Amino acid sequence: MILEKLLVGPLGVNCYVLGDETRRDAIVIDPGGNAPEIFTLLEARHLTVRAIVNTHAHFDHVGALTDLRKKTDAPFYLHAADAPLLAQAQASAARFGLHIPQPMPADHELNDGDQVRIGSLSLRVLFTPGHTLGGVCLLGEGLVFTGDTLFAGSIGRTDLPGGDYGALMRSIRDQLLTLPEATVVHPGHGAATTIGAERQLNPFLRPLITGQWTV
Repeated sequence: MILEKLLVGPLGVNCYVLGDETRRDAIVIDPGGNAPEIFTLLEARHLTVRAIVNTHAHFDHVGALTDLRKKTDAPFYLHAADAPLLAQAQASAARFGLHIPQPMPADHELNDGDQVRIGSLSLRVLFTPGHTLGGVCLLGEGLVFTGDTLFAGSIGRTDLPGGDYGALMRSIRDQLLTLPEATVVHPGHGAATTIGAERQLNPFLRPLITGQWTV
C-alpha cells in the first residue's frame, strides 16, 4: 500500500493519497487545496485516482476538489448530511477572504458501515458527527483517517454551524476508542498518532476514559 500526505491550503489540511502498489489505483482523501501539488504527486507515483472521499465538507477540506474531479473524472464521496455545507463552501471561504471553486454535489453518499473499495484498497465508513453533521472517519487495515474528529492531543471544534459537542464525544467513544490501541490515526490537521496514545494522553478524552462523561 502507498500512503502519502500533503499539507495543503491556507489552513494546513492533511490531504492523503492512498494507493494500490500493483494496480496503481488511488483514493484521494480531503483535497483541501494546492491541486497542482496533488497532481504532481500522483504523476510521480504513477497513480490513477479512482475515488475522492471527504471526511466532511468544510471549505478548507474541499479547495482542490473541483480541479481534481475535472482532471481525473473520479467519483466523489460524501455523507449526505454535509451536502448543505458543501453547497456553501465557496461562500464560507469568502468570509475568510479566500476563494475556492464552488464544488458540485457528491456522486455517491457515504453511510455508516459502507466500504469504499478501489483495487486492493478498502476503507470502511465510520459515521462520526459532531464537528459537522455529516462527518465520517475512514477505517483501513491498522489505520484510520479521522478528518477533524480526533487529533493528536485534541478533538474537533464544535462551535461552528452543525457542531455538537455531545455528538462528537459519542462519536469518539463509540467509533474510535473501540478500535485497537495500535491503530494509527491520520487526522485532518497535524501529526499522526495512535488510538492508544490518545487514550493515555489526550486531555479532551479524559472524561470518556474515566467514565465521567456518559451521555
